Amino acid sequence: PRAANITLGFKLTGFYSLGEWRPFLFIPYFLMFVLSIIGNSVLLYVIIANRALHSPMFVLIGLMAVVDLGGPMICVPQMLFSFLFDWNGISLPSCLIQMFCVHYSGSCQCTLLLCMALDRYFAICRPLFYHKHMELSNILKYMIVPLIRNVVLITAVVCLARRRSYCSTNVIDHCFCEHMALVNLACDDISINNLVGLLAAFLVPTVDFAFITLSYIIIFVSVLKSGKTHLKAMNTCITHIIVITFTIAFALMAFMSYRMTNGFSSNSRIFISTMYVLFPSCCNPIIYGLRTKEIRHQILKLIKQLKVLPL
Repeated sequence: PRAANITLGFKLTGFYSLGEWRPFLFIPYFLMFVLSIIGNSVLLYVIIANRALHSPMFVLIGLMAVVDLGGPMICVPQMLFSFLFDWNGISLPSCLIQMFCVHYSGSCQCTLLLCMALDRYFAICRPLFYHKHMELSNILKYMIVPLIRNVVLITAVVCLARRRSYCSTNVIDHCFCEHMALVNLACDDISINNLVGLLAAFLVPTVDFAFITLSYIIIFVSVLKSGKTHLKAMNTCITHIIVITFTIAFALMAFMSYRMTNGFSSNSRIFISTMYVLFPSCCNPIIYGLRTKEIRHQILKLIKQLKVLPL
């Protein structure tokens, strides 16, 4: 019965086909996890500690660092313990909480990338209106509707997964609780789960990507018309495009991999999903730290201060 579902336990068995090689996955994933935690922590500290970096663009980068810290911390530690010690067990409530947190942090990444694209649009195409439209209060107004959209859609996905009746087979072929990886174990019809999952994939990353693309097309046209005036500002745009391309590409591939069973092996599907969580959180602090002059200057200043401290 469905009431008994809450007592169910599952085993996360991602990459088990690798056999004796599976524990070696601990090394690359641990290194990526450490890089993510250290990189985003330093980035967040530098932005908070320096008043010169409290402008809208850097506030958005700081919020991205918070999201990039949260996603890996939710699922990677358990994944690492699974690789080393075969600690694979997870209860249904814990699985649903993990599912919500992972998917919501991913949707927040898309929302923040959309806000960053909007920031660049006003900075390059409407500079006279930049401070009016990109004040912190206005940024929060821009974000509130997408964030509510994200909560509603992800909550619907999780609640529908909770309502399914699960069979005696309790092995999830994944390293963490992803939506389709869990509901594929249900005994009853999952067509509504599949439909709502596709709806969430369309209304979050796909719609956000469409608006992001539109904003950058307008920016590029504006730059081409103005000649070399905004070429320096375009450097920041290129940084955002790199991040956006990889983040949304991994997100959409992770969503679609369960609908294209002939195109993805189990290990490929799991790898894409883990990169969806880890890759942006590893790359964002490096890209923003190295390519953004103001942040790079403050990080170098922090390193110099640490060198002169007595041990």
